[in-house]
Amino acid sequence: MAVSGMNHFTILTDDLDATLAFYRDHLEFSAGPRPPFTFPGAWLYAAGGSDPILHVIAGRDRKELVKGVLDHMAFTAQGLAGSVAKLKERGIGYELRKLPGYGTWQLFFNDPNGAKVELDFDAAEPAPAGHAGQ
Repeated sequence: MAVSGMNHFTILTDDLDATLAFYRDHLEFSAGPRPPFTFPGAWLYAAGGSDPILHVIAGRDRKELVKGVLDHMAFTAQGLAGSVAKLKERGIGYELRKLPGYGTWQLFFNDPNGAKVELDFDAAEPAPAGHAGQ
């Protein structure tokens, strides 16, 4: 067996509309084709992508939305300053740091279900207002 790449992540939610809005507004994902499962949810696609990268399973109780062994999901992104501004504007807490030895910007925040999201930006992107560029 040989793994050739990452296929998708799956998250659980008790509020499908809020989850879809979050990923649309912050990662510019859009809902697309999904098999006719017997449970609610959505498959989300990155801009221009032909394969879903985030599966959302809805209709779960809040108590089922517990953190397991998976710590976070990471995506390559562009537009660091705008991403930080959007999080600030919506009052979403975040952590921003540079990857030691590489300089990659790493932006961490949680979705409405408590899933941790990491966005990785090129080291050449300028520091957002109020952040040191170290």
